[in-house]
Amino acid sequence: MAGGTANHFWPISRETRPKQFLDIAGGGKSFLRMTYERFSRIIPSENILVVTLDRFGELVKEQLPELPDTNLLLEPHSRNTAPCIAYSTFTILRRNPDAIVVTTPADHFISDEAAFKIAIDDVVEYATEHNALMTMGISPTGPETGYGYIQVTGGKTGAELGKPVKVKTFTEKPDPALAEVFYNSGEFFWNSGIFAWKASLILEEMSKLLPDVVNVFRGWEEAMGSFGERVFLEKAYSECPKISIDYGVMEKTDKAWLYSGNFGWYDIDNWESLFNAVSVKDSEGNATNTGKHLFNNDVDNLVVTDNKKKIYAIKGLKDYLVIDTDDALLICPRDDKQFKEFITGLGMPGYEEFR
Repeated sequence: MAGGTANHFWPISRETRPKQFLDIAGGGKSFLRMTYERFSRIIPSENILVVTLDRFGELVKEQLPELPDTNLLLEPHSRNTAPCIAYSTFTILRRNPDAIVVTTPADHFISDEAAFKIAIDDVVEYATEHNALMTMGISPTGPETGYGYIQVTGGKTGAELGKPVKVKTFTEKPDPALAEVFYNSGEFFWNSGIFAWKASLILEEMSKLLPDVVNVFRGWEEAMGSFGERVFLEKAYSECPKISIDYGVMEKTDKAWLYSGNFGWYDIDNWESLFNAVSVKDSEGNATNTGKHLFNNDVDNLVVTDNKKKIYAIKGLKDYLVIDTDDALLICPRDDKQFKEFITGLGMPGYEEFR
């Protein structure tokens, strides 16, 4: 799933080039490219489908030139993850009615890819042998409010044995007090957004729980490859409600199971999460990718630039973002709430070229 439009990394990310197409992690590859390569080492590359918005189609082709055109599914409008999964499921079922599908966002960072492969093999095997909608859970390292939480039966101990456990509840991003309760209870995992299931089973559950989504795609497989394909999709997405698979299906189904993964997973969704994920910081807690810098009495700042020839001389900042690009310079508190409030100013007339 590579159609997200969130602008959480401004000024590096823009409306025309969101996070999944950027090298935010600093490894020389975009999140999309890393995700594609990660899965091409697990399954045949011809079985990898990418779903994105129509306006990002050329970006996908640019970054994944080996991806067949028939494996690029273009959404005319953004409708969250449930319509995306319905669209891709109908496509996959036409190719293979017995398909097992792994569904993943294209913008995660995985540090231990060997452990990730083992986990994916395990959940695929379980999804093949059982009527289970598998979700990959991550053991929380703190009361994080930026992730969804999954409660399991029997507490974390059962899941940590490497065996799937039944899901009790899904909860969207909690407030700090509730996140603290979840973390301390020992019964909750972070929701990674990575799923595995039979294509036929997820369609069956969506038909029961999200008929308004599934019904608009009925007949799509006949329209595929025809002159009416784009007209069909435009009509379907215009009529389709905007809803996530988590809220629409996983919170309501009795077939949700969790597998606990430990493979260095990070959902680097904003500047704050990037700062927390950076393992190499100086003695004062500053993280930077600058070529040269001169820091004096600076503590816990994130300094990011695409100009390695410039020296950054900074004094007296604490918990700040300094993000420098060719056409924009951002200096603001590192707190994500303040960042989001600050950049709402980009919506004002006259700032269109910088959005």
